[in-house]
Amino acid sequence: MIEHEVILAINPGSTSTKLALYNRQGPIKVEKIDHSGTAIATMMSIQDQLPLRLEIIHKTFEPWLEGYHLVAVVGRGGIVKPLKGGIYAVNDDLMYDTINCIYATHASNLGASIAYGIAREYDVPSFVVDPVTVDEFIPEARISGVPDIERRSRLHALNINASVRKEAMNLRKPIGQTRFVIAHLGGGITVAAVEYGKIIDCSDALMGMGPFSPERAGALPLEPLIKMAMSGSYSFKGLYQKLTKNSGMKGYLGTNDVREVHKRIDEGDEYAALIYRAMIYQIAKEIGAMATVLKGVIDRIIITGGMAHSKRMVNDLIERIQFIGRISVLPGENELESLAAGGFRAIDGEQEVQVYERVPVE
Repeated sequence: MIEHEVILAINPGSTSTKLALYNRQGPIKVEKIDHSGTAIATMMSIQDQLPLRLEIIHKTFEPWLEGYHLVAVVGRGGIVKPLKGGIYAVNDDLMYDTINCIYATHASNLGASIAYGIAREYDVPSFVVDPVTVDEFIPEARISGVPDIERRSRLHALNINASVRKEAMNLRKPIGQTRFVIAHLGGGITVAAVEYGKIIDCSDALMGMGPFSPERAGALPLEPLIKMAMSGSYSFKGLYQKLTKNSGMKGYLGTNDVREVHKRIDEGDEYAALIYRAMIYQIAKEIGAMATVLKGVIDRIIITGGMAHSKRMVNDLIERIQFIGRISVLPGENELESLAAGGFRAIDGEQEVQVYERVPVE
């Protein structure tokens, strides 16, 4: 029976794996498996982690299936070649590029191989949905100002596209007629212009563009950055780690937790207040910039991501951007929910399932 059909959603992270079993009405079981202090935490290679993660995940979710019929497994997409948004069937090419970290190393690269490994046991399909390298830029958005460097699309595409679907439904408009500026506020921040369902421009959620985040540097003055890189004090890996994990709010205040920062502000910490205001300031500037991409014709500004749970932060941001247009708040990263929803759209034939093809990398 259709109400017993379920999808397993899997989101591997560096220190944990999030799992959820969903039916069409919502989550049935949700679990976060902590890998801190385990053998997985000591493994530098994600290839080495795969068998152990598969074993732990299988032991966790197998008891959940009593009384249910598994119809698909969906994993986080990982970092792959630039591609258009949507649902992709897991195949050999996709697994090769992710598990071998052809484009970048990240724990989410395990998602496709884990999903395939479990799906094969149950003879069901496996998918990924909206990987972080979804690329639907207009040509102007790619130009950086230096011919050797092209702006890249690296963003929270999974939650951004899920937010587009939710808000289009709220507005009772076809996605193909909507125009949104969307700010995903998490450990990394993406601010995107979404026109007719396509993400035509965005800040770089990993590094190099846009506002600083709780732990990432965002756009930087070039001359001091060049001096830092050429100083001899940093290797490439060390500087990359500093800019992506130990900068932003964490670099200034030693914490990436906005709740802790609010506590310090309430206790009279003026420096914490300055850094917090600066982050809000930069996010608001980027939202304004993306509004110009859409020429000011916007259905909604959408604020989403984990930090959108903070009413204080949302209100501080709205104070700066409310003149631009109407605002909707859809809090949470919503990754497991979005993965499962994509899986149901795939098996119900509501959205085309695309085929991933490798590009030889020299």
